[in-house]
Amino acid sequence: MISESLSYLRTSDDWVKTVVIGGLLTLLGFLVVPTILVAGYLVRVLRATMHGDETPPRFDDWGDLAGDGVRAFVIAVVYGLVPAVLIGVTAAFAGLAAGPGPRSGLIVGGVAFVGGLLALVVGLLAAYIIPAALANYAEQGSVRAGFAVGDLRPILTSGTYATAWVMGFAVVFVAAVVTALLNVVPLLGTVVGAFVSFYAITAAYYIVGHAWGDLRGLDLHDDEGEMGAERPAV
Repeated sequence: MISESLSYLRTSDDWVKTVVIGGLLTLLGFLVVPTILVAGYLVRVLRATMHGDETPPRFDDWGDLAGDGVRAFVIAVVYGLVPAVLIGVTAAFAGLAAGPGPRSGLIVGGVAFVGGLLALVVGLLAAYIIPAALANYAEQGSVRAGFAVGDLRPILTSGTYATAWVMGFAVVFVAAVVTALLNVVPLLGTVVGAFVSFYAITAAYYIVGHAWGDLRGLDLHDDEGEMGAERPAV
């Protein structure tokens, strides 16, 4: 599956255009709007692959793309708030515990270590949930679907999804390592890394989309799945 995911974008005749647009949007992600557009593209990848469509989507119909992206962005931010809050709480407690003397230093260090470890665990849990939450949104077309515990629980506890997530994580991790190595040359890692990152995250969501489709029993001719994109957005 990793091999298929890495060749996924290249099966399109205009894959270079897609990677260029996606890479530029990723590079400009700090402006937020480009990040939203990339999120919308990933939703399209999920929606296509979960129904067995191997044709990579294009960057077109920008209004619809932005709409999907905004809703996906909201879902991801909500899940990401928990580890962010934990980090903030840990910093606050560490600040309150700070004071003169070695004992104070030990307390601050202990609070920071426990809080940081907890934030890491919760952050990984959020990273594990978010692709499934976005896949459920992609299938049903409703933001509420991103938080539908009844839909998500059996997926998240399945070996199929866990395996797909690990493979996707591995692809993204290798891309991050490549980007880090490129950073030896000033600006090269930042610029080229954006394109590598877009290619890798698309491959990762290709894997997740296929796993979701397998677990939900979807296929290209599933009328309910095709109608999912037209359902209300809230």
